[in-house]
Parts: sequence; C-alpha cells; structure tokens
Amino acid sequence: MAAAPAVFVVLWSSAFIAGIPGVAAAPPLLLMFARFALAGVLLAGYALITRAPWPRGRALAHIAVSGLLIQAVQFGSFYTALGMGFPAAVVSLVQGLNPVVIVLATRFLGERVTRRQGLGFALGAAGVMLAVADRVSLSIWGVVLCLVGLFGLSAGTLYQKRFVPRMDVRTGTAVQLLASAPAVGLACLAVETPRVSDWAAFGGSVAWMVLVNSIAAFILLNMMLLRSSASRVSTMFFLTPSVTAVLAWLLVGQSLHPLAVAGLVLGGAGVLLANHRPAQDEG
Repeated sequence: MAAAPAVFVVLWSSAFIAGIPGVAAAPPLLLMFARFALAGVLLAGYALITRAPWPRGRALAHIAVSGLLIQAVQFGSFYTALGMGFPAAVVSLVQGLNPVVIVLATRFLGERVTRRQGLGFALGAAGVMLAVADRVSLSIWGVVLCLVGLFGLSAGTLYQKRFVPRMDVRTGTAVQLLASAPAVGLACLAVETPRVSDWAAFGGSVAWMVLVNSIAAFILLNMMLLRSSASRVSTMFFLTPSVTAVLAWLLVGQSLHPLAVAGLVLGGAGVLLANHRPAQDEG
C-alpha cells in the first residue's frame, strides 16, 4: 500500500495515451462499452474464484450508482471529448481539478481540511495548470463534456465514500463496471454508429484499458478510498496532467515541455502537503 499512490497515478495517466489510438479506430462510447463489459466480466470471474462477498440490497444499489458516475459519466464524457479531437492534455487538466471539487465538498463527508492541506490543494491546482499551460485548445462542446466528466468523477467519489465506504474492492469494482456497460452501450446505439475501422488499434487500446485502467487502477483507487479520506485520495489527480505529458513523451514521442516538468514538481509538493498527517489538528 505504501507504493499504491505512485503506481495508481502512472496507471491512471496511461489511460489518456491508450485512448488516443482507440478513439481513432472506433466511436468513443463503443470503446467504453467494450472496456466496461470485458473488465466487468473478468473481474466478476476473479471475484467468484476467490469467493469474494457480493454486495446486496442497498449496498448493491449504492455501488451501482457510484459506478455509473465514476465509470459511465466520467469516461463516457472524457473519451467523447477525445473523439471530437479535444486535446488529451486538456482532458487531463480538467480531470486533475477533481481534488479542488472534492475539498470544496468535504462537508458532505464531514471531513476537515487543515491550513497545511489547503496550501497543498492550492499548490496542486497550480501544478495542474502549469502542466498544460502551453497547449490549451478549446471548443465549447469539448469543455462541456470535460466538465460533465469531472462531475461524474467527483460526485461518484463522494457518493461512494459516503454510502459504501467498506465495499469489497473485487466485487464492488465488478458491479460498478457491469452497471456501466449497458448504460454506455445504449448511449452508443443512440448517438453513434458502432463501427471499428482498425481492429488492431481498437483491440490494443481496449486490452490496455481493461487490464490496466479498469481493473488494476480501480482496485488501487478503491483500496485507497477504504483506507483514507476522499480529499486525500483525490490529491493523486493533481499529478495526472504532468505524468500524462511524461508518458506521451516516452511512449508516443510528444515533446516534453519545461512547464510540464514544473507542473509535476509543484503538483508533487501539493500532494505531499495535502496528505500531511499532523500529530494534532492544525486549526
């Protein structure tokens, strides 16, 4: 668990890189349907093999709602923006603002933020802005979709922490994925033409997002939510724009700008401050 935050940031950020060939090969909602359905089936199978406890009643309903927000609303919106040509760096920027939304809503969870942690949130937000300051390109629909995606991530995180703080990460994540697959599938049939133009790119993108982003990263996310507050866990998203820029440089040859490096350093400082645990409350 000590390494979980760092591993989570790298795995989560890689989704933006994997999504670039995916949305070029198929409509984004079709890509998300394949991701959620395959990941949900695989994780459900693993949960059955390991005899993990399945949620029931209200817990099951709450997990499904949180999954629809975190999975269907967030990724359906973000990847639709990518499919429209909206820059991945800007999508990552908006997602990186998730901690700011979370900390503004901490009363919903009864969590308290100290002055030191507040400074950490401010530094993290500044790091997010620096990471993409030199490559912002905007369109009104792309902005709207990104804001809807941010709402899904933030609202889903708060909802899960409030109503199902103790779910089993195997069955809980499987339920979230399986609840999201039909919702995104119906949206795909309603607004898209489900057709794949490049099966190799589509298959590679789906395979990475299923195994790495939907299973490994979300198991880590849910494990961290079980062990820490929503505001502290959300600080990890301060690092995603800069880490995405570094991964794009390493994997697809995009140039690495000095501002992205500065944003990574500033965002890292913000994460450290926001996750500081004082011996006594700091008022």
